[in-house]
Parts: sequence; structure tokens; C-alpha cells
Amino acid sequence: MVRVEKLNKSFGSLHVLKDIDLTVKESDVVVLIGASGSGKSTLLRCLNFLEHKDNGKIIINGEQVENKTHDLNEVRQRVGMVFQHFYLFPHKTVLENVIEAPIMVKQLPKNQAIEEGKELLDKVGLGDKYNVYPSTLSGGQKQRVAIARSLAMKPEVMLFDEPTSALDPELVGEVLATMQELADEGMTMVVVTHEMGFAREVADWVVYMHDGKIVEYGRPEDLFENPKEQRTKEFLSSIL
Repeated sequence: MVRVEKLNKSFGSLHVLKDIDLTVKESDVVVLIGASGSGKSTLLRCLNFLEHKDNGKIIINGEQVENKTHDLNEVRQRVGMVFQHFYLFPHKTVLENVIEAPIMVKQLPKNQAIEEGKELLDKVGLGDKYNVYPSTLSGGQKQRVAIARSLAMKPEVMLFDEPTSALDPELVGEVLATMQELADEGMTMVVVTHEMGFAREVADWVVYMHDGKIVEYGRPEDLFENPKEQRTKEFLSSIL
């Protein structure tokens, strides 16, 4: 579904991604872990073309995507992204937030968008919040609206950039439960998170990044219980 080959990205003199190779197969849940500044979020932003790579290849569903040859807005419809912060329109209701892009971007008939939007809000446990405004919601509820909004575009793959890090601890579980449900349904997902319990339980593959490189990757049970690289062992011992 997603393949990255020899991906490099620098900001000025800071080399943030160094020869990244990564393969994400259909229905895989790949979790990226590592200390802040290791390049995880930049990698996600390159996969969504919010950051432009310096060199290397990004292949989405068999098609090599380049900003010179592709309509990146069209590509982003296929690659959904959920951020740390929710970025909901404060002047629109929850349902209006979810149906905005399908109507404006995909030209979906409004009746159909409303029907599908309500189904998605039901799915993320917000069926009683269609007509309220974001200011009345908790952080966890806002993040679930953001997930529904991203799903409304029917993406082929979903990227999550630390989706729970801005939430109060008691609200983290409801967002992770929604993500678990998506994983169970076979959504292809790449997730940057500090929630190691989620990585253990839900990930098919865990990727440990340090200093812009992939140091080690493997099944969660192998990487957490028996890491091969000294750097991975040091990181895990500092957080577990």
C-alpha cells in the first residue's frame, strides 16, 4: 500500500530523514516509536506530501508519486491524516465539519454526505453530537470527530501523528479504542505514538526510529521483548 525507498529530508543544515526504507502492506498497522526529534512526524508529513522530500521514492498503492507530476490534493484524498491537534471549524457543527470535504472536494450530493457523515459519527461513538459545536466537546470527542472527518474522504491509508498526545490521560482510551476498531476492520494505518500499550496490542509491525534513521523494526512481541539493537534496548528501558 505504501513503499518508501531511500527517502531523505533536510531542513536547512538539519538532516531529518536519512535513507528511510519502509513498506506498509494493505491492512497493516505500522507504529513508529522513538524519542522526540527522531523524524517520525516528518516521515508521516512526507507520506501526506505536507513536506516535500529532498530525494528518494514514495510509492502509494503501486504508483510513484511526485509533486511535479501529481495533483497532491487528489493524492491526499487517498491518504488521510489525523494530527495532534484537531483543527475543527469552530463555526460549523460536528456533522458540518465531517461533510465539508466530501461535498466541496469530491462533489458528493449533500444528502449522501449527510447520511455517510452520520454513519461515521455513529461509528466513532458520537451519534448524539451531530448538531453541536466543537466548543462543547471534550478533547477526546474532538479527536474522534477529526478521525470521522478524515474517514469521510474514504482514504486507502490513514496516518496518525501522535493523536492522543494533546489529550488529558483519561480521554486517551476512547481515541485509541476508535483506532483499534479501524485496525480490526482492516484499515491500513501508520501511527506515530508514545502509547506503548497500543503499539503492543494493535500494531502488526513496530518501527523504532532514532536520529532520522530506522534502527530496528519487527513484530511487537519481538521488538518489545527481545530487541536486537543496543539503541532500541536503551530507548525501551527508558520508557517501559
